[in-house]
Order: sequence, then C-alpha cells, then structure tokens
Amino acid sequence: MQLGRGKTARRAYGIDEIALVPGPRTLDPSLADTRWQIGGIEREIPIIASAMDGVIDVSMAIQLSQLGALGVLNLEGIQTRYENPNPVLDKIAAVGKDEFVGLMQSLYAEPIKPALISQRIQDIKAGGGIAAVSVTPAGAAKFGETLAAAGADLVFVQATVVSTAHLSPESIAPLDLANFCAAMPMPVILGNCVTYDVALNLMKAGAAGVLVGIGPGAACTSRGVLGIGVPQATAVADCAAARDEYFQTTGRYVTLIADGGLVTGGDICKCIACGADGVMIGSPFARAAEAPGRGFHWGMATPSPVLPRGTRIRVGTTGSLEQILRGPAQLDDGTHNFLGALQTSMGTLGAKNLKEMQQVEVVIAPSLLTEGKVYQKAQQLGMGK
Repeated sequence: MQLGRGKTARRAYGIDEIALVPGPRTLDPSLADTRWQIGGIEREIPIIASAMDGVIDVSMAIQLSQLGALGVLNLEGIQTRYENPNPVLDKIAAVGKDEFVGLMQSLYAEPIKPALISQRIQDIKAGGGIAAVSVTPAGAAKFGETLAAAGADLVFVQATVVSTAHLSPESIAPLDLANFCAAMPMPVILGNCVTYDVALNLMKAGAAGVLVGIGPGAACTSRGVLGIGVPQATAVADCAAARDEYFQTTGRYVTLIADGGLVTGGDICKCIACGADGVMIGSPFARAAEAPGRGFHWGMATPSPVLPRGTRIRVGTTGSLEQILRGPAQLDDGTHNFLGALQTSMGTLGAKNLKEMQQVEVVIAPSLLTEGKVYQKAQQLGMGK
C-alpha cells in the first residue's frame, strides 16, 4: 500500500491480530505429537526459555531439561561475571525504578570470566541438563574456544539484529558467521532476524536454527528506542517461507524459532501455525517460583552502557515451573500449562503433529481478543487481565 508519495509499505500482522480456524477433523489432545528437534536434540515440548538473567540460571536450565523443554543460559550476564550471582540478583530486585539503569550498567561492567563460562556449562551437564548457551557475535568471537572446550550442547549467537553482511570499522574484524558455524563442534543457532532474505542467508551460513523476532519481548524497548521490527505473525511466516525453500533446495531442514512477545498458550499455538517449529519465551518463565529474577524480568540489552534497549518489569510469581510448562493450571489467563494448551489446540484443529499444525488455516482477526469479552475486561478476569 502507499504510505505517501514516493514511499510504499507492506501491511504486517502481529500475533494478536490473527486467529486459527478449525478444519473438518478433530482429535483427542492425547494424540497430538508435540515433539520437535533442534540441533539434532529431540524435545517433547517445542518451547525454549530465553537467555535472560531473570529467567535462566543453572538450576532452571536443568529443570527445564527434565520437564521436556529447554533453557538457554546467557553467558554474558550475571552468571558469568560473578562467582555468587545471588547478592547481585537481590540488588537488581530491590533497586527503585529511577536508579535501575545506572545499577545495571554498573553491575554488568564487571568482566566476564572464562572460567565461569566453563563452570556453568559443566554444572548444567553434571545435573543432567542440556547445556544450551547464548553469546553475542562479539562474545562468540572472544569465547568460542572456551565454549567448544567446555562441551556446550547448543550455542545461540544472538543480537538485536544479526546478518551475514555486517560492516565494521577497519579496526574491528566482524565475526564470520559461516566460519563460526563450521568451526564449532556443536550446532549453532543464529538470530535475530525478521525477513525472508536474512533468514535464508543465515541458513546458508550453516545455522542449525534461526531465531525470529525483533523488539516484541515484554521487557524490550528496541521498537521504541530504535523504531525497528516487524510484527511476529508476518515475520514468522516470511522466515518460514525461507526455511521451506532452503529445505527444498538443499535437503537440510533448519529449525525456525519464534522469539519474543509470546505470553499465553494461544500465542505459542499461533506462532507455530504461522510456520515456527518452536518458540522462545521469557516473561512467562520469569514468573516461576524457581526463576532467578525474584519476580522481575529484564532484557539482554537492558544493561547497555550507552543505549539500553530494555527495562525491568515486575512480573510477580504465579506458580512453579512445572505448573507453567505442564500444569495443572492455576490461572485462567493462558499463562499456565503451555503443553496442555498446545495439545488441546492441536486436537481442536485436527493437527496430529507440528508439521500439520503449521498448515492450519489462519485468518486476520483484529477483534479476536475483545469480541464478547466485555465482562472479563470489566472484571479483569481471564482474557480481560
């Protein structure tokens, strides 16, 4: 459509603007197969807990693995800067909102310690967990050998935007993503991106998985600070098309992960219907009693020393990690029992597995979350919260 003289724009849709349409078949939710693979590792639940300091520590990573999901540890955060992160996390939870940014910049100025990177990875593996870890492109270049030696199972290379055509000053050698993927002894997941072309280039670079999403996260302010991003429904559908074309051309299937802005079971279901193989979520897991954030959640870019692109939000504590992931649900707003929600949605839609879930009909439905919900909204119940 025409934005103005000399400028056209394409309409993009967010998860809240779409709905899934039941087809001619239904099935019992117990028959819905939610298994997926990422980097050759099979998991029962297609959900990854985000690599955020208020979400994942060693204990959370182990518990998520035991529950059939996956958690990613941020190797450039509190866990690798401090031998004992607990007093630091206490400070973050206790500080007032006006002093928060300064405190974060101070706390995250502490150098990352390679020995702690190795220790955290080894602790997760010793506890029987899958050691999935996250670094920025700069961190990948600096700590790649440490990751390889420590035996991480999966490495996520993440930034607000990652591309294979990054330009750097002459004094800085940018990370060669293709060389990094080839050199690492474990699968590498790259992100984030929101377009067909960039997703395809990341796959060509050797990514085992690609993260989709720029700015939709609950604690992220990149869209306000930088003005960039594409609503998730459109971003996922575009990048899924790149995945399918790449698979048809090469025979290599690259996992697509919708990352950010997903809060309820319905959000997860809709992202998979748009083409995602799995999802990465943060704030719902920050609400677990076991989460390290003490009822708070903040983004990976929040402690930036020059331009924070995130904030700290209070999410509270609503239940155990098991209740949030597998139930039984104790809340009526879709933020508990994600596995049950996915299985029930798949049963209602007649999707026996995730590939069939990706093929269900989707409609544009801007009134989906408000139609007929006047009492819930007035009383702040269920979908009106």
